[in-house]
Amino acid sequence: MTRVQVAPFLMFLAVRRHNSSESVRLSNSTGQENGSPSWKNSLPHVCVATISSFLFGYHLSVVNEPLESISMDLGFAGNVLAEGLVVSMCLGGALVGCLFSGSIADGIGRCRAFQLAALPMIAGACISASTTSLEGMLLGRFLVGTGMGIGPPVASLYVTEVSPPSVRGTYGSFIQIATCLGLIASLFIGIPVKEVVGWWRVCFWVSAAPAALLALCMEFCAESPHWLYKRGRIGEAEVEFERLLGGPYVKSALAELSRSDKGDDAEGVKYSELLYGRHFRVVFIGTTLFALQQLSGINAVFYFSSTVFKSAGVPSDIANICVGLANLSGSIVAMLLMDKLGRKVLLLGSFIGMAAAMGLQAGAASFHHLGSGRLYLSVGGMLLFVLAFSLGAGPVPGLLLPEIFPNRIRAKAMALCMSVHWVVNFFVGLLFLQMLEQLGPQVLYSMFASFCLIAAIFVQRNVVETKGKSLQEIEIALLPPQ
Repeated sequence: MTRVQVAPFLMFLAVRRHNSSESVRLSNSTGQENGSPSWKNSLPHVCVATISSFLFGYHLSVVNEPLESISMDLGFAGNVLAEGLVVSMCLGGALVGCLFSGSIADGIGRCRAFQLAALPMIAGACISASTTSLEGMLLGRFLVGTGMGIGPPVASLYVTEVSPPSVRGTYGSFIQIATCLGLIASLFIGIPVKEVVGWWRVCFWVSAAPAALLALCMEFCAESPHWLYKRGRIGEAEVEFERLLGGPYVKSALAELSRSDKGDDAEGVKYSELLYGRHFRVVFIGTTLFALQQLSGINAVFYFSSTVFKSAGVPSDIANICVGLANLSGSIVAMLLMDKLGRKVLLLGSFIGMAAAMGLQAGAASFHHLGSGRLYLSVGGMLLFVLAFSLGAGPVPGLLLPEIFPNRIRAKAMALCMSVHWVVNFFVGLLFLQMLEQLGPQVLYSMFASFCLIAAIFVQRNVVETKGKSLQEIEIALLPPQ
């Protein structure tokens, strides 16, 4: 081969090698683009958001153990109405906060909404800790409640919107786990309350620290790109997507948003729009799921479990810790299974398990000949009920609903559903002891079991699986065309 013949041959090899390496590079780039974003980028932001859920769990049970000491120190010992108000004032504040949570989250953004929720929780905790009167305690509890009402709906929104689809279920379970940790933390911190005079004040002072931490850390967290896009701030949404998902996934994430979001003004969404038209189906699923969750009797079990355990000879503090650990254990298992089995399977299994556990308790109430065995069957049924709840009925609705709600209505729809949750929760807690006295445990527990079975049928017929799908894919699949 002459030198003249060799030159074109070498050029051919060089071009072929360049084309081969270019095709490999493009292949790798495409693979990275089509793969799943790393879970590491969004994890710190999710963890900060779940501080609000920790505070929710903490304040929900912070007065359980110290209530007797509080009533003696503030001069309303023996006043059942006043004691009930100290417990329930928080729920009233939560309903008020919840009603405004959607407008707040849409108006000022998710991060600022968290910071706004933290302010009344700090102020309320300080007022409750330093008060010398019943009125001051009620004011503090109401303020804390408003923060509790804003925090959980915004946490569900935020975690859903900043998480990659591949781990969205796992991260959504963090909310329930944080709530369980808050419940358990309040129980442990309240242990010295009977030995140390004035310890109940420490229980309230302590809660101001995580609320302040939430407000501070949110200053460094990513704002929801979905909210920014909805507000027309496309450039900022692109920056936040890069922080949360990584550079290679920004364009595809924005393209998906543009497929479903037509630039509708979320400020113009009225609550009446959620009750008719193309959004009615998803809002109906959301409100019904939360209503059935509460009608299952879960909060009646949480509120009055001490009575059942006490009748079996178990001290109330140990009883509360047992219930808290059962709740936490189930929530951890749910976290591991959420993105493997899916939301629908966990919901179905959870409600069926809850129905079986309530059946056990109804049976225990009927079998008087079992003696002490009846009490242990009742305690076992109660722990099984809490465990089954925490596997699906507890964590899934708060995750599933922000997934199925379109971006335009997501914040206000979550506020509406959580308001239904608080109203049903209030009435179940209010009427439980009355119904238990009038109907008896067998009939009441059978009613709760029936609601669990109705919930399982409702889930089977109406709930769609959202595992591994982007929010825009879910929206396009669920909503009828305009």
